[in-house]
Amino acid sequence: MKLRIDHMKANPEAYKTMLHLERFIKESGLDPILYELIKIRASQLNGCSFCLDMHTRDLRKMGETEQRIYLLSVWRETNLYSGEERAALELTEALTELPKNGLPDDVYERVRAVFDETQFVTLIMAINAINCWNRLGVATGMFPGYR
Repeated sequence: MKLRIDHMKANPEAYKTMLHLERFIKESGLDPILYELIKIRASQLNGCSFCLDMHTRDLRKMGETEQRIYLLSVWRETNLYSGEERAALELTEALTELPKNGLPDDVYERVRAVFDETQFVTLIMAINAINCWNRLGVATGMFPGYR
């Protein structure tokens, strides 16, 4: 595999902008484990091997179980995830695959049942961030171990 472009060198300001968004999310009060679950699920859907590798490693370092990491792609079929996690994962899938169905009202209602307005917007920004990182990774040819 070969890296197409090193986005950090090609456009440092774009990279800094992404880091500002990451800082906002990390300082927002969003649970770090939940944020990693969001990152992994979006990366699975987007096929970003670099991000998937990075965030599964990060989640392991945070003490997450292998079982919850392995079964994340089939989270609906298990009872391993909390109500908040399930709502956030459902929102992640809907917004990552936005052209398919938009954000259905029933999904919105389930998410809003467990997250207030501020948290809802923060979740949207978290999902936007990982989708942006995934698009950078896939478009530039990032792969696990490239750096």
